Amino acid sequence: MANTGEAGQAQRAVKTRIDGAVLEVVLERPRANAIDAATSREMGRVFAGFRDDPALRVAIITGGGGKFFCAGWDLKAAAEGEAATADFGVGGFGGLQELPHLNKPVIAAVNGITCGGGLELAMSADLIIAAECARFALPEINAGTLADAATIKLPRRIPHHIAMEMLLTGRWMDADEARGWGLVNQVVAAEELLPRARALAAQLAQGPPLVFAAIKESIRVAETLSTQQAFDMLREQRLATVKTLYQSEDMREGARAFSEKRAPVWKGR
Repeated sequence: MANTGEAGQAQRAVKTRIDGAVLEVVLERPRANAIDAATSREMGRVFAGFRDDPALRVAIITGGGGKFFCAGWDLKAAAEGEAATADFGVGGFGGLQELPHLNKPVIAAVNGITCGGGLELAMSADLIIAAECARFALPEINAGTLADAATIKLPRRIPHHIAMEMLLTGRWMDADEARGWGLVNQVVAAEELLPRARALAAQLAQGPPLVFAAIKESIRVAETLSTQQAFDMLREQRLATVKTLYQSEDMREGARAFSEKRAPVWKGR
């Protein structure tokens, strides 16, 4: 359990801003935005609050300070005795990777160096926009440890042999190459990063929240199923989000709006 001083430092390192239905989360922990267990627990608390607040529909995660998005696990804390099995909070490392029932869109605005657990944090988002200066790596191999979440996730996101090269060598990848392999959605000038992320978040905030929830849960559950099992799951409405969507006022509103040639008004119910 973090003491009062650690909790206060973690709260100062995780800054938030709300603009309408959009939550912005800024990791600002000089000098490299590395995450220790106390900071991770605070991030989990923030993202769990986002998940549970019906007024919030989209989140943006970015790094403060300009140079780093996130350098991953705080190795200084590790050197001082913090274990890899420490309590990283309700959402796992970085507050996002294992947060249950997070069925709202999250955008990573990657502003700089993104390595180790920082890359794992970015991959926990649904969409990634990178600044031209962003660079990505999994240097755990050089420290004699395992990039555990990336070992699971990265070969599912980019070609197997490219993922293996990053995991086995720790080499760096620039933003353009990351876009070429499909690891990020867009690459923009540094000064355009937050405006682009905010514009995308505003677009999503106007979208149908029940559909977003059904998409996220369906993808998450289907990862462990065969194609036929996944079809059966959706057809039989075994997922709560899918069942809610198909019985919702929003689904009827979408059909009416289409037939009436007008923009739908989503109420999330």
